[in-house]
Amino acid sequence: MTITLSPAGSGPRFLDRVHARLAGRAPIPAGFVTSPEPRTIGSFARGRQLVAGNFIFSGHLVEDSGADIWALPFPDAAFLNEIHGFTWLDDMAAVADIPTRDRAQKWVWGWIELYGKGHGPGWTPALTGRRILRWINHGVFLLTQMDDAASRSFFRSLGHQTRFLARRWKTAPAGLPRFEALCGLIYAGLSLEGLSRHVTPAARALEHLCREEINAKGGLVTRNPEDLLEVFTLLTWCDAAMTGAGIPPGEHHQEAIEHIAPMLRALRHADGSLARFHGGGRGVEGRLDTALANSGVKRRHAEGLAMGFARLSAGRTSVILDASPPPTGRNATNAHASTLAFELTSGRRPLIVNCGSGAVFGPEWRRAGRATPSHSTLCLDGTSSARLASVRDGDEAQLVDAPTRVPVRLTQAPDGLRFQGGHDGYLKSHGLTHARTLELTSDGRALAGEDLLVSMEKKDRQVFAQTLRASEHGTLPFAIRFHLHPDVEPQLDMGGVAVSLALKSGELWVFRHDGSGELRLEPSVFLEKNRLKPRATTQIVLASTALDHATRIRWSLSKAQETPISIRDLNRDGMDVAF
Repeated sequence: MTITLSPAGSGPRFLDRVHARLAGRAPIPAGFVTSPEPRTIGSFARGRQLVAGNFIFSGHLVEDSGADIWALPFPDAAFLNEIHGFTWLDDMAAVADIPTRDRAQKWVWGWIELYGKGHGPGWTPALTGRRILRWINHGVFLLTQMDDAASRSFFRSLGHQTRFLARRWKTAPAGLPRFEALCGLIYAGLSLEGLSRHVTPAARALEHLCREEINAKGGLVTRNPEDLLEVFTLLTWCDAAMTGAGIPPGEHHQEAIEHIAPMLRALRHADGSLARFHGGGRGVEGRLDTALANSGVKRRHAEGLAMGFARLSAGRTSVILDASPPPTGRNATNAHASTLAFELTSGRRPLIVNCGSGAVFGPEWRRAGRATPSHSTLCLDGTSSARLASVRDGDEAQLVDAPTRVPVRLTQAPDGLRFQGGHDGYLKSHGLTHARTLELTSDGRALAGEDLLVSMEKKDRQVFAQTLRASEHGTLPFAIRFHLHPDVEPQLDMGGVAVSLALKSGELWVFRHDGSGELRLEPSVFLEKNRLKPRATTQIVLASTALDHATRIRWSLSKAQETPISIRDLNRDGMDVAF
């Protein structure tokens, strides 16, 4: 199958191809300056699957008994990009036996033969930076028992890719792709003999990028926690490599690491995973702990919001809530309409979640995952708190008509912590403000919530009245959704006025409400990477109607049963590769 990523002969891809071929005149590095140590963490299970001929990338499974990765039919461009980025080398290095090493060597040198002269879709700055990092990280693994001719071919290709990066890193999209390109260039300049001339200009550019893309508190404008982790990981790798070479990292580089580390701690749930907001997932298993340990930064986040997210934590329970306006403009192509949505984790078990990013399952799932009903918050009249408008093409929809005012307050409650916040995402369209209050008890065993739809100003009440008159039944329906993790087993209890929630750890939580809405269980989905399809799950829905200038619903989640003392909740379901 042929994948066309951009019109031939036009745009950045055409220039990438031109420079990829021109860069082939680069001198050949003699070898590594010092023996490289692998810094990337892979999955043993995924490595075994690759050797068995099961190729799982971007939500697709392609089976090939011949196990030739370059002869595969490519379902889409995302699948192709993952293969050319070579992050799968981390998984094969995790297995590291002789058959796996032989297969990895065959695929690396196969890429050199097929695409090494500047051909193919892998010649973009971000993919090249990602690929260089993996080739160098696993250089010892790849070069074991290879002859001189093969080694020379390997280093010639690395020199070629490094020169291409030196020419084209500026054209990488802002954000994570540009960090990947620059960090790959720095890593190559420090690791390969004869290429040190690239380090100083690339380090200077990385300084500028840190200053422009990372704010003073350590956040990214995209507000994607997983992207922040990836940027942090790249910065710690570069910091270690530069320090090892006797080159002090720049001031903004070091400040970025010092500020991001406590930010990531605030965005981490009780089970160690990241909050899943604005296109981000939970993060690669173990990467956050490793990056934090490598950074050497022990400081925790100060009180207040972390990259626009509020955190309530007590006992074994963590609650993370989206408490700021969503990104806008060019930073909004992956943003979600998730204002005031929250996630709750108890110990090692997620309980309340958001559906997540559906990008790996195609444009329709991607769009659905970004809508307000896919998040654990209130949705009014079936509409999102921010709308998606297409720019350039349907895959690059930005958020428009998003909340602009999101006042929040974090205080001490009589028995724990209190969050109070509101947003104006429905003010223009319906004349209503959504306000949410959450209170977590000091032992983490109970969360009390209140959702309020209120029309405060005279002009807002006029809009609300007009909307009521225009509605089909003279009412405005709304639903408060609580998406459950697939491992949670819900059951309606007490005649339909409560829901018991059984966790695999043995814990039992109970959801109750004040009776002012209709309680029901509905199907939902859980969207995550490394799955071939969305996972079926359930959501609690509290449905009601807004008839007056103020409509209030109160609800609560309380732990009715702890994990039995005899059980150690160490088993984590959901392997890295799931069919």
